[in-house]
Order: sequence, then C-alpha cells, then structure tokens
Amino acid sequence: VQLQASGGGLMQAGGSLRLSCAASGRSFSNIVMGWFRQAPGKEREFVATISATGSGTYYDDSVKGRFTISRDNAKNMVYLQMNSLNPEDTAVYYCAARQRGWTSRVPRDYDNWGQGTLVTVSS
Repeated sequence: VQLQASGGGLMQAGGSLRLSCAASGRSFSNIVMGWFRQAPGKEREFVATISATGSGTYYDDSVKGRFTISRDNAKNMVYLQMNSLNPEDTAVYYCAARQRGWTSRVPRDYDNWGQGTLVTVSS
C-alpha cells in the first residue's frame, strides 16, 4: 500500500483544516488506517485511527471533540477533519496503514506510511 497525504498548511488558531490521504493498492477496505503526528524535537504520536469498515474510530484525548477521522473505501481515501486548531497541533501529520489486526495507537503496529504533510498553527 502506498500512501500520499495532503492538505496541510498554515492556519491561525481556531481555524480548521482537512487532511486527506490517498491509498493505492488493493483491499483498502480491509485495512486499518491511522493518523499520527510529529512535532519538532518530539516523538511521533497517535492522533486517530479508524477501522477497516469505518465503524470504529478512536482518538487521542488531546484531539477528541476537535478532530474527526473518516474514510471513503470506494475512493481509497482517509480524511482528518481538524477544527479548533491551536498552536500545540503544529506538526507533520502522517497517515498510516495497518494491513492486519485491529485499530491501534502504536506506530510500530502500522506497516505503511505516507510522506507527511505539515500543519502549522499560529497564535
């Protein structure tokens, strides 16, 4: 599975952005997807994950209620709608695919990673 993330940019605090991740390859509807982020000088951290069917979604507490993960299996796409952005959300955001198993918050459980898209939130 190859992943291509897009949609990052510069945003003022309180604003919204929608990240997209396009996946190539077969059996996308069988794959768990996740979004992670990495701020400068910090480790990569979990943001959100969605089950293969889209019926299950899970979020880190820091984004719960502000971010929404979704997917369109017909288009091989996964999205991250980010609302009420704050400067602490500034990071490179990565989409990731887990080809076997259930949803996970652990980066090493994911098999494929996109190249990342930078989100910068100014105060």
